[in-house]
Amino acid sequence: MTTDLYCVMGHPIGHSQSPWIHTRFAELTGQDILYTKREIPLQHFAHSVRAFINEGGHGCNITVPFKFEAAALATHTSERARLAQACNTLSFADGKIEADNTDGIGLVHDIKQNAGISLKGKRILLMGAGGAAAGVLGPLLQAQPAHLSVANRTLHKAAALVARHQALATLQKVELLAHDLKGLEGSFDIIINGTASSLGGHGVPVDAQVLKPGALAYDMMYGAGAQGFMDWARAHGAVPRDGLGMLVGQAAEAFFIWRGVMPPAGQVLAELRAKLAA
Repeated sequence: MTTDLYCVMGHPIGHSQSPWIHTRFAELTGQDILYTKREIPLQHFAHSVRAFINEGGHGCNITVPFKFEAAALATHTSERARLAQACNTLSFADGKIEADNTDGIGLVHDIKQNAGISLKGKRILLMGAGGAAAGVLGPLLQAQPAHLSVANRTLHKAAALVARHQALATLQKVELLAHDLKGLEGSFDIIINGTASSLGGHGVPVDAQVLKPGALAYDMMYGAGAQGFMDWARAHGAVPRDGLGMLVGQAAEAFFIWRGVMPPAGQVLAELRAKLAA
């Protein structure tokens, strides 16, 4: 029996916990896989995917900054990846490259199940309009908040993302608006940082007035990269949360797509938090 090959591709990729997560999933579910991480040169994503397929790769996760490229490379695309136009999960079989996006499921599950916070009827601010934000907007709308603002440094990118999701927002009876990061008014129950500010070590891109007292302030990053955002949130009376639960949740969905087995995400999240705290 051969060991099936998987990996995560990104730039940078050194911080990624995905190999540990998927290896643990495999141990707990009896799956024979080898999962590694690969740092991909910025201009060589498509070549790197095809090289991995030629090596016998069965699938890969995609992180910053290749999620849009991954969706464009696919020969078959799931409905949620097609709406996002971004992909974090590729599967390879029978000459096909199948794209999916599990980021939003991971985020919503972490907020609702792990943090115990309902999204229904809330005012949500999603910061960013790149691959990370695109992947989560659809599932956030399906959770039926009352209002969702997408704010980005360049307004036209936020507007394009909102336009693509407007029909879904109308169906779910959600007010969906686009803003630039400096043009925000009002305060929010939940703010979600999907910008590259944490990854790049930059400051928080919005004023603290966006936070309602006790608001959930969620950074999709985790570890040291998220610490500045979480410290800012705590200092302004918000409840900070990093993206570790989202990471494990999206990984569990990807593992299920690849292997047909749902791993124990809650157990692995608890183990990973303990590992990183040690």
